Amino acid sequence: MRDYAETIGFLGQWGRFQQIVFFSLVATIMPNGFGAFTLVFLTDTPSHHCLVSGINLTEDWRKSVIPIKEVDGKQELSRCSRYRLDVVRNLSAQGYIPGRDVNLTDLEEEGCVDGWSYSKDIYESTIVSEFDLVCSNQWKQPFTSTVFFVGGLLGSFLSGQLSDRYGRKPVLFAALALQTVFTFAQVFSGSWIMFLIILFINGLGQMSNFVAALVLARLMPESPRWLLSRGRVEEAEAIIRTAAKWNKVQALRIICEDCGTEKMQTHSKEHYNVFDLLRQSTMRATTLILCFVLFTMIVGYYSLSFNTAQLHENPYISCFISAVVEIPAYISSWMALLYLPRRLSVILTLVFGAVPLYLIQLVPDDLSNLALALEMLGKYSITTGSSLMFAYTAELYPTVLRNTATGISNTVSRIGSCIAPLLLSLGMYYKYLPYIILGSLAVVAAFAALFLPESFKKPLPETIEQMQRRERVKCPCLTRNMTPVPVVPMDSSL
Repeated sequence: MRDYAETIGFLGQWGRFQQIVFFSLVATIMPNGFGAFTLVFLTDTPSHHCLVSGINLTEDWRKSVIPIKEVDGKQELSRCSRYRLDVVRNLSAQGYIPGRDVNLTDLEEEGCVDGWSYSKDIYESTIVSEFDLVCSNQWKQPFTSTVFFVGGLLGSFLSGQLSDRYGRKPVLFAALALQTVFTFAQVFSGSWIMFLIILFINGLGQMSNFVAALVLARLMPESPRWLLSRGRVEEAEAIIRTAAKWNKVQALRIICEDCGTEKMQTHSKEHYNVFDLLRQSTMRATTLILCFVLFTMIVGYYSLSFNTAQLHENPYISCFISAVVEIPAYISSWMALLYLPRRLSVILTLVFGAVPLYLIQLVPDDLSNLALALEMLGKYSITTGSSLMFAYTAELYPTVLRNTATGISNTVSRIGSCIAPLLLSLGMYYKYLPYIILGSLAVVAAFAALFLPESFKKPLPETIEQMQRRERVKCPCLTRNMTPVPVVPMDSSL
């Protein structure tokens, strides 16, 4: 009995059909980058201070009504307080001069009861300035990004389940429609709550699109492998014959008669679900390790990406630098997929990502460019590893569980993207704390990746049994000692 890979071997690896499918799928996920990283600008906080308008003050008092605070060793206008306006108005009317006749530090302060004035030097507006997400409402700023990623988390889970049940292509087009509609709807948000709801649904559609396209990219539309697993042999053959025609090769007269369909259908009828990923020890270990490694990669990637607004005075330049770093990262990922074992590649990217993040705290303040270079080196390594992991995950699981496994591992990893904005906020307490946490996670994940099975230059598993036969490094602490314990018979005289 031939397996699926042998059956379609006559099509070749990179014919016209595969090229059209690949670049079509790339086109569907390209907008995803815009959807996620526009949040860098949408949620950025412009310079601001309490609004002071509509009152008669002298020029000296108008310049002095906002207290001066020290932030990171620099003097700047207070963002969340002003001197009591009624007191300042009286002092101004009586002709007192601030700093000469009145000691400003003795004046009582009050909150920004009339709102805020936002700088428009960089942005005309952001959601922070539109909905006043500052001071007591500052927590809403990172929470906004978290809500988007929570939608992505749910999308990862649902797309895997729905794709295995209804097919990859229907889920892909449904996600594209959802993403398109709600991206436009964001423009008409009249409140922060409305913006959050629309952003959540947009995140759900975006990640559902990505997961479905990721699995389709390794198969075909609608995946013949998936159709065969569902017993839809005629539809699978029709797609394969179309691919043969586009690739200008001669298709076999009978394609899928003996390509393992009975075995695949048997597994399909058992209705595998997410719990099957944890039912057997080898699959459970693989799933848990993959989830942790992906979690580490994703929290690192999004933390370093969303920190770009702080790398340079101009956030557009910051984002450009951060984006340029990803180009060699993706090229490196592609080369690693072609020539290096998967497990080794993942471990190396994690280690080389952790080291520069640890070193940042040792860089003097006057060598900011060196700190920037180290952070970008860390992002380069983490981005390379993240790209590898998406392909690696899909290669480890059998057909009947591939989309479910991809969806679940992405779901768990997306918890990392959800907490990334909150992780960055820890820098308020200690500047280097986010880097230390990210570096420590990477080191632990690199050790855990040692125990993943290898899939380099090996055919995709069709069944759970084939997956379990994959070679892996066994953890001594988890391996049971199978040596029989000798039993010494008791002396009957005792």
